[in-house]
Amino acid sequence: MSKSLARVAAALQAAGIPSNVVAAAAEIRTAEAAAAEAGVVVDQIVKSILFQGTSGRLYLFLTAGGNRVDPAKAAALAGEALSRAEVDVVRSVTGFAIGGVAPLGHLTPSPTFADPRLLAFPEVWAAAGTPRHMFSVKPHALVRAAGATLADFTG
Repeated sequence: MSKSLARVAAALQAAGIPSNVVAAAAEIRTAEAAAAEAGVVVDQIVKSILFQGTSGRLYLFLTAGGNRVDPAKAAALAGEALSRAEVDVVRSVTGFAIGGVAPLGHLTPSPTFADPRLLAFPEVWAAAGTPRHMFSVKPHALVRAAGATLADFTG
């Protein structure tokens, strides 16, 4: 088991969430591909999107698969101008490679916001630390475990 996958499994266990990580046959690079793999609709896929503030701080936005982060709304929540975090910054702060960024288990926690659309489903699926692994979870449990604040940041 990779270190990244082990960190996610440990974070799930610490939160009291059953670890039901599944491995895909190949890397999953889009929300649509993840939905097809899990057999769910695209909005049941949790995208973990990281933005970096002008201060250097990272902000994590847990977004329903069919939604996009609105940069102006995200900046208003963060209280500073934001840009997409660079690949090397994401890796060093979270410990995850792009495509496998999980919503929890980061090396360094960031302020986290969750898309209310995720709460419309009995379960959602998220990356489990690698581009080939996912886990399912009740959305309220994920929001709690990730320390996320529900907010309107999509457009």
